[in-house]
Amino acid sequence: MAEEKPNALARDRYEIRRSPGQSPSGVRQVTEFQDPGYTIVGNHLTQHRSLSGLAIGLAAHIQSLPEGAPVDIRTLARRFPEGRDRIAAALRELEAYGYLERVRRRTDDGRVVTLTLSYNNPQATRARRAREAAEQAKRRTAVAPPRPSPDPARTPTPARTPTPPPNPPRVRTSPRPVRTEAPRVRAEPPPPPPEPRTHAHHTPAAALLANLRRDDPRLLLSVRDIQRLTPSVAAWLERGAAPDAVRSALTTGLPPTLRHPAALLAHRLTESLPPPLPTAPPAAPGAPVPPPLQTCDGCDRAFRAPTPGRCRDCRRSAAAERSLAGPAGPTGPG
Repeated sequence: MAEEKPNALARDRYEIRRSPGQSPSGVRQVTEFQDPGYTIVGNHLTQHRSLSGLAIGLAAHIQSLPEGAPVDIRTLARRFPEGRDRIAAALRELEAYGYLERVRRRTDDGRVVTLTLSYNNPQATRARRAREAAEQAKRRTAVAPPRPSPDPARTPTPARTPTPPPNPPRVRTSPRPVRTEAPRVRAEPPPPPPEPRTHAHHTPAAALLANLRRDDPRLLLSVRDIQRLTPSVAAWLERGAAPDAVRSALTTGLPPTLRHPAALLAHRLTESLPPPLPTAPPAAPGAPVPPPLQTCDGCDRAFRAPTPGRCRDCRRSAAAERSLAGPAGPTGPG
């Protein structure tokens, strides 16, 4: 009979326990205590919806480097296997979203060097700088001395005007014409885009606005904003704009700090409204109708023909091959 060992680990400690209601798939974090050699990276970077995976990895790598470490494209290309072009594109992504800032400075010996500033939380940094600037402005206004009030004792006395003669000579003057200015007309803002004639495009327009938050979480709109912007998006769809083109026009080139997303979308929908599609001119009576487009059986090229078949180039190449082959006749022993 084997002897029981009390220091053996229980079997259930080797297995991964799952809490009730937890999905068996997906990622599961196994966290262990680490020495001081680690880096804290925010979820706003690791779960960024617009940055590429290479850009997120480079940002985490740069944040783990010590002060003064070189982070130029050549050094990073020697460190990672992606190559200079992809690394340069990833660095430009990080600059566009505020995680990196490259500043040129001149040293004491006259050389121009590039200083790279790495921000682990750009939004918090911008908010802190805005608060500091507001506090400095408030302190400047508080420290500024008040303007001295005029002293009545030192106020200069007005000069005496000479008294006119008792009977001044009368001079007949013609009445001056009175200049009348036309009232200034206040420039009114441009009118909103015309509402579509039908409501057939309102449902896809509202769905397009509600799904903008999937492209950028900052474009989370309320129900009231969606109802207000739906006619403008429907006008785009009625004028022949594809939903992908409307989404690209609304989500491309957003500023790093977006405070009023609904106002920005309303401005873009109004200023970039495409013109209506021109109506096709009526065909002249008796004009020949072009044959329909067909797909070539030899090269998959589109060509016009009344019936399916091969294009002109494939027919020419086939005729040339038949002419080179020549007539095939029976052959026998000589």
